[in-house]
Amino acid sequence: MSWLYGALATLHRACSVKPSSPAPVIVVGNLVVGGAGKTPTVIALVQALQAAGHRPGVLSRGYGRQGSTVIEVRPGLDAAAVGDEPLLIHRRTGVPVWVGADRVAAARALCAAHPGVDVLVSDDGLAHHALARVAELVVFDDRGVGNGLVLPAGPLRQPLPARLHPGAFALYTGTRASTALPGALAARALRLAWPLAAWWRGEGHAARPIVEMRGAPVLAAAGLAAPEKFFAMLESAGLALQRLPLPDHASFDPLPWPTELAQEVLVTEKDAVKLQPGRPGTERVWVVPLDFALPAELVRALTDLLPPLPPPPSPPSSA
Repeated sequence: MSWLYGALATLHRACSVKPSSPAPVIVVGNLVVGGAGKTPTVIALVQALQAAGHRPGVLSRGYGRQGSTVIEVRPGLDAAAVGDEPLLIHRRTGVPVWVGADRVAAARALCAAHPGVDVLVSDDGLAHHALARVAELVVFDDRGVGNGLVLPAGPLRQPLPARLHPGAFALYTGTRASTALPGALAARALRLAWPLAAWWRGEGHAARPIVEMRGAPVLAAAGLAAPEKFFAMLESAGLALQRLPLPDHASFDPLPWPTELAQEVLVTEKDAVKLQPGRPGTERVWVVPLDFALPAELVRALTDLLPPLPPPPSPPSSA
């Protein structure tokens, strides 16, 4: 597969368009409505870019927030102001994250405020054509394309192409390649859980293997587009669950469980950003992050489309 990625990257460089933002853009999106795994893909891609020596920033619409103006995700802002997914991305990566309905304006504002950023990752935005991009990462889960029809008859935002254009790559975030498009398979797992307060404080030593919760009564709550994925992964680890599916981007105000609960509650990180420790009813909440990694050859194909990094500074002369 690596030869194919290399050939596509070479062809795409020959067809590049004039950028509409001060830094090159990689768009992460999906053709199917619902949670295909864009947010964990964005986090994993940002971390991979950081490991490769780049200084990424993130653009997002900030779905579910109040307002559409361009603003930066900062400590102290909540999901109502910037959206739960941008909050999570900023918390997990530490990179600049800007939200706004106008992605080009958000890109320019981010780069003006953070001139050291050398690549932008757009969370969603495949159809936001005003934002030129050097690459696209099209995400599919195990649903594939469903019945293959576009909205409202099916789940597709647009018809599935016979092949992706140069510079676009398919990523499968489930257990298999679920369409005919060649692509890479992400690695994903649920392994550890943190008490809510320790998760907010970043206390890694407080983590507990989720397998230690086998045999105990557990309530799993998830405000996701596809909460059954979270439940199924917990059950595959041997946990016996009471499932509590919630609407995507659920506010957790009020809490969807009694404030005096006799069992442990497991939530995703996307939901944890809306749960402040010390709030009545959160004493037994555990946060279960998704361990998610991109294949190395896919990361190389994407970084090959970016301008080369400057050489490291020469060591000082000993003379």
